[in-house]
Amino acid sequence: MRWIDLMRMSSGNLRRRKLRTFLTILGVVIGTASIVVMISLGLGMQESIYKEIEQSGGMTGITVTGQDVGDGMYYSYSDTEQGEATKYITDDAIKELQKLEHVKSATPSLTMSSVALCGNYYGYLQLVGMTPDELARQNMELVEGSRMPETASSTLELIFGNGAPMMFYEKGTDQGYWDTQELPDIDYMHDQMFLILDQSAYFNSQSGGAQMNMGAEGESGAQTTKPPKKYVVNACGMMAGGVDSYNAGFYNVYCDIWTLKSFLQKEYAGRAIPGQPTTKSGKPYRFFAYTNAMVQADEIGNVDELAATIQEMGFRVNTNAEYLKSMQKELAMIEAVLGGIGAVSLFVAAIGIANTMMMSIYERTKEIGVIKVLGCSLKNIKQMFLLEAAFIGFIGGLAGNVLSFLMSFVINVLTGNGSVMGMDGNLSYIPFWLVLASMAFAVFVGMAAGYFPALRAMRLSPLAAIRNE
Repeated sequence: MRWIDLMRMSSGNLRRRKLRTFLTILGVVIGTASIVVMISLGLGMQESIYKEIEQSGGMTGITVTGQDVGDGMYYSYSDTEQGEATKYITDDAIKELQKLEHVKSATPSLTMSSVALCGNYYGYLQLVGMTPDELARQNMELVEGSRMPETASSTLELIFGNGAPMMFYEKGTDQGYWDTQELPDIDYMHDQMFLILDQSAYFNSQSGGAQMNMGAEGESGAQTTKPPKKYVVNACGMMAGGVDSYNAGFYNVYCDIWTLKSFLQKEYAGRAIPGQPTTKSGKPYRFFAYTNAMVQADEIGNVDELAATIQEMGFRVNTNAEYLKSMQKELAMIEAVLGGIGAVSLFVAAIGIANTMMMSIYERTKEIGVIKVLGCSLKNIKQMFLLEAAFIGFIGGLAGNVLSFLMSFVINVLTGNGSVMGMDGNLSYIPFWLVLASMAFAVFVGMAAGYFPALRAMRLSPLAAIRNE
């Protein structure tokens, strides 16, 4: 019997029992959609991590952290497995790192908090100073008309993250986005803005402009606090996307590190810059300590060796490759659990397919006997029933994928394209290979479920089948 005849007979039998076929296919649809959507959640998390790593120097990037420089200005982390760092990230340390073998580049990075004033609003900004090369390496998607900040400029130029507007509050009411769900009426690319680096002076001025000071005789008296200096700053760029488009630099405000360093040294001339290391008497050291260093290895294969060398120098290190490996292990477990949950639905659907095929054999016993008597081979009979089961799996898999895309779209809309979960990208991501794999799996499950019913059809006695009523 030709394949075209087998396919015509198989599809014709499915059409004769439309309701039963529909209910069986529905089980496959639900099972396939469950597996695809569940796995897509893990893949969405994985894609978000890839984007985050790409915006943090790629797979060859190494973040080097030095000795803690104090509270109030820098944001650092501690790795108990690596131990405490014994050196600061200084200009000399940067030069040492640049001379190491397999180092493509080594640049400083400076992170600090500041206050911005614009019209009737004030905001708390996390400034991140980087070199021009490192800023370019962040792969920031900017709005039209944006550019990178000029280096060593007389004016501090800023690139606002698309989440930075959420950190502004209205004067008088102290209400911001989290209170009203409305963003401040600020044109960040054009409105005049003032930046305050000395936060202590700003907070003191807001609380009345006076501090209590103990005199030489132990008498207390009021000492007027000098008003904070306000610097006129300009925005040269802003990240594309709204507050629902999360990314690695969502809350950051980027600027040129050399300009920021120059402003800090002028602001705190003769005084210790908050967060900078000081002597026991409170006097600042001659060197300037950065938050961390961004090191790029020449090849991904040299990252681990280079990280170990830097760690031996007295620094803490964090590599994107190491971070990716650890996250991939966790995501693999998550995908396995989610996929397993979806597989239960498809397993139930497989039982439905087996039941449908067995019922079909009982109803077509005489038909099977007739085609055997007419000379149809046992192999053809087996193929006919396997094709019926494969049709059920294929149609169910196809419809299941359509349903999974609709469910994925709804999930991404409800989660604000991942922003609700703090992700840079969609929470649910369905690649083309997952569609093909799920289709193939659905067909395989259908044929596996129809295999034993097909064997039963092969073993039926032709004469007994013909006499069957």
